Amino acid sequence: MQFAPRRKKVTVTLQNELYGHCLQFYGPPPLENISLVEFESFAVDRLKLLKTVENLGVSFVKSSETYMKKLRTELRNLSFPHRLDADDTSTSKNQVGLSEYDKRRKDHVSHFILRLAYCQTEDLRRWFIQQEMDLFRFRFNDLHPKHKTDFLHRNNLQYDTISADEKQNLKDQLINSSYGVSGTTVAEQDFYKVPFQDALDLVRTRKVYLQGGHAYIPHQDIVTIVLNDFRTRLSKALALTARSLPAVQSDERLQPLLNHLSHAYVGQDYSIQKNVGKVSLEQIDPLSGRSFPLCMRQLHRALREQHHLRHGGRMQYGLFLKGVGLTLEQALQFWRSEFIKGKVDADKFDKAYAYSVRHMFGKEGKRTDYTPYSCMKVILSNPPSQGDYHGCPFRHSDPELLKQKLQSYKLSPSGITQILELVRGMHYQLACQKYYELTHNVEDSGFSLNHPNQYFMESQKLLGGGREVKKEAEAPPRGQEAPANDGTGAPPSHPVKTEAVDDMADLDSYFQDE
Repeated sequence: MQFAPRRKKVTVTLQNELYGHCLQFYGPPPLENISLVEFESFAVDRLKLLKTVENLGVSFVKSSETYMKKLRTELRNLSFPHRLDADDTSTSKNQVGLSEYDKRRKDHVSHFILRLAYCQTEDLRRWFIQQEMDLFRFRFNDLHPKHKTDFLHRNNLQYDTISADEKQNLKDQLINSSYGVSGTTVAEQDFYKVPFQDALDLVRTRKVYLQGGHAYIPHQDIVTIVLNDFRTRLSKALALTARSLPAVQSDERLQPLLNHLSHAYVGQDYSIQKNVGKVSLEQIDPLSGRSFPLCMRQLHRALREQHHLRHGGRMQYGLFLKGVGLTLEQALQFWRSEFIKGKVDADKFDKAYAYSVRHMFGKEGKRTDYTPYSCMKVILSNPPSQGDYHGCPFRHSDPELLKQKLQSYKLSPSGITQILELVRGMHYQLACQKYYELTHNVEDSGFSLNHPNQYFMESQKLLGGGREVKKEAEAPPRGQEAPANDGTGAPPSHPVKTEAVDDMADLDSYFQDE
């Protein structure tokens, strides 16, 4: 990624060449200076957009009106270009309007920033490519036909529409070979004449008419060819970016930002809770069965059974409990009482573990108020090894073991099948959201899950009618989990801020086992 002259020196000619269309293949990289603040804000907004694309793609049919409407709204809210901008009469053919230029510039720059963040591993690259392809498909399909043709020509894709006379001559063949084309619609839509080798996917499925080495493609199917080209270009670009990454990571300003973006959480900050001190230790067992996400339910159960968790589990679970509302005194009592049931006596706990708990609450060391792990951080960092129980069960568990675990929690066979389908598609957060819906007996959770503590809060709102967590008169014996309660609906969640980039190295060192 290159940053050379300042934006005010960019000529009108260069603006029109780079941002002459609201859609692009992201070929040339940005050639201007931007501030670190703008660097991060652009990237976070695009990440929010791609997260929305992922969630909507699983929740709705991608060509449905609801899907299109919600995605258009998100593009407007985040100030990214879309069809309405392309059709705006204030944008002339030879010059891009100022507000439209800003949106297209943001789209261009933010894409390249996330390339840097998501080229680092195969999983990240696969996720990034899939969401960018879905976003591109939506934006291309949403274009007016004349803007589609303009886009093809700008990118040297010489797929010209056939004339009305040629269409009339081939009318019967086009109707018989093209899905969804009738005698009425064939006259109303464009057909593209494309070299057959560029349309092999459509030829293979017999969806187009072939003649003289060319495929005749209806306008609704041309996106298939353009998407293949886009995917090929983006895959190659990410591979090249990965090779250049060491040079970028040597910049101490960019490295923490890029590492953060690949694990970024763009929702509410759960480091400060209004319910601090309102959760009793006796509540943890029943709450773990009703309102804990599967990752925390798994950690709680392992702790109760083995009276110990290795450092990864203590970090993940300890910060979650802090976000749930445990005070420092409660946390110390909780961990001490459990560890001394195992192989750690009270004296050893005070010497080896108490400091780390206080450190987590910002009472020792740098006195940092450490933030509970987001779903992305749980999924992408510090994978569990033998004897570990941290991580995301949907990401890190063997599918058969995950199935057995879900069966033990009395989930319906059809619900388990839905979860496993989402897991196979690598939609781990959506699988957890489906787990929420099944365990709370709701068809639609009403929120987009991004954080274990968000799961807990939404569960408590649903089960308690929006009231704060209250102390229960009775609690099941320790080590037993209460069954999930019924519910009728959950209020929507409203993300408000981005999780800060934090360095957990110091805290990690205090949690290490000897």
